[in-house]
Amino acid sequence: MSASATEQNRQNDNMALTEQNEAGLVEHTEAENSHEGGHTLFAEPIFHIADFPVTNSLLTSWIAVFFIIILSLVIRTRLKKIPSGFQSFMERVIEGAWDMMDMVTGSRRKSEQAFPIVFSIFIFILVNNWLGLLPGVGAITYDGYPLLRGGTADLNTTLALGLFSVVAANIFGIVVVGTWSHLNKFINLKALIEIPKKIIKEPTIVLINPIHFFVGLIEIVSEIAKIASLSFRLFGNIFAGEVLLASISAMMAFGVPLPFMFLEIIVGIIQALIFAVLTLVYFTIASTEHEAHA
Repeated sequence: MSASATEQNRQNDNMALTEQNEAGLVEHTEAENSHEGGHTLFAEPIFHIADFPVTNSLLTSWIAVFFIIILSLVIRTRLKKIPSGFQSFMERVIEGAWDMMDMVTGSRRKSEQAFPIVFSIFIFILVNNWLGLLPGVGAITYDGYPLLRGGTADLNTTLALGLFSVVAANIFGIVVVGTWSHLNKFINLKALIEIPKKIIKEPTIVLINPIHFFVGLIEIVSEIAKIASLSFRLFGNIFAGEVLLASISAMMAFGVPLPFMFLEIIVGIIQALIFAVLTLVYFTIASTEHEAHA
C-alpha cells in the first residue's frame, strides 16, 4: 500500500508539473503575440503574399511610395507656364537642391545626372521618417502587432537603401568614367601592368605600384563600410526617436510629447538630408578619374 501510494503521488506531481509548464508556455506565447504597440528591433509580419511576409515597416514603405507617386502626378498635371504658388515653391526647392548639389559635385552637369536618384532618395526617406511620427502609427494593432511602423525604423529598409546607394554610385561611375577606369579604383591591374614598362626608367615603381594595388583592395572594404555607415546611422537615429516619443507618451500623454515631436520632425529632415548628401558624395567620387581621385 505504501509503494502504491508513493507511485500515485509521483504521478500526481508529474501531472501538476506538466499542467504548470503548459500554462507557462501559453502565457509566454500570449505575451509574445501581444506587443501593445511596443517597439522592437525587428519588423513584425502583418500578412503573407504566398510565402512572402509583408511586415508593418514594408507596408508603411509602400504607403510612402504610393504617396510620392500620387504627389508627382498631381504636380505634373498642374504645371503651367505662369507658375502658381505651389509650383513656384517646388521650383525653388528644386533650384535650391541643384545649387546645394553643385557645391558637392562642382559641376551642374553631374548634378543634373545624379539629381533624379539623389532627390528621390531624399524624398522617400523624408516621407518614411515623418510617417512614423503620425498619431496612431504604432498604436493601431493588427493580430497583436502594430499595423504601421516607420519604414526607416527597420534595419532591413535602411540596409536596402544603403546597398542601393552604393551600388548606384558605382554604376554611375562606370557610366561616367568607363568600366576599366572605375574598376581600377578597386583592382588596380593598371598599376601592375605598368611595372614591366617603366621599371628601367623608374626602378622605384616596383615598390610603389604594388602599394597602389593593395590600396585598391582596401577600397573594396571601404565600399562595404559605406553600406553599414549609411544604414546604421539612419536606423539608429529614427528608431531612437520613435522609442523616445513612445516612452514620453507613456509617462505623460498630453502636452509633454509635443516639443519632442517637433524635434523629431527636424531630425527626420536632417537625417534624410545627410543620407542624400552622402549618396551624392559617393556619386561624385565614383565619377572622378582614378588619377584625380588618388
